Amino acid sequence: MESLLGTVCRMPFFICPNCKQRSVDHDGLQEIANVPVACERCGFGFLFELMDDYYPAPNAGFVVCDKEGRIIAAGRGVFELTGYAEPDLLGGDVVERLGLTGFTADRNPAALALEWGVRRMGERLDLRTHGGQMKHVTADFFPAYDEDGGLLVALTPRR
Repeated sequence: MESLLGTVCRMPFFICPNCKQRSVDHDGLQEIANVPVACERCGFGFLFELMDDYYPAPNAGFVVCDKEGRIIAAGRGVFELTGYAEPDLLGGDVVERLGLTGFTADRNPAALALEWGVRRMGERLDLRTHGGQMKHVTADFFPAYDEDGGLLVALTPRR
């Protein structure tokens, strides 16, 4: 959308890493408290900013990582998909902890998204569950656009 001055105005899209509620917000802050926006639906402590709106599959699970790719939160659906409770995942590298495979070392989608700040959509990967089984998943990787950096990973089982 262009303004009268010819510059592009963009309304940020946000998604809750826990319940997947999507929203838009002009500045990403709670109006009165001047703190990051929390989820109005489930109360999760922060929302993840996306460049474009995103519609996750109903059975997708979200994993949030810091700028080094270490897991800092796991939303609903991750336990059902992986068998890992959130405390079992926290602090681990997302690729290593979830046993993600299906790419060459130089094409690690998490590392590429973090390094280049680009989305990696529709990655067809395999995931190792807590029980040691391999599951086929489709993974979408979203780099963070705030000053903290980081990564949102959406994991969806595929048949």
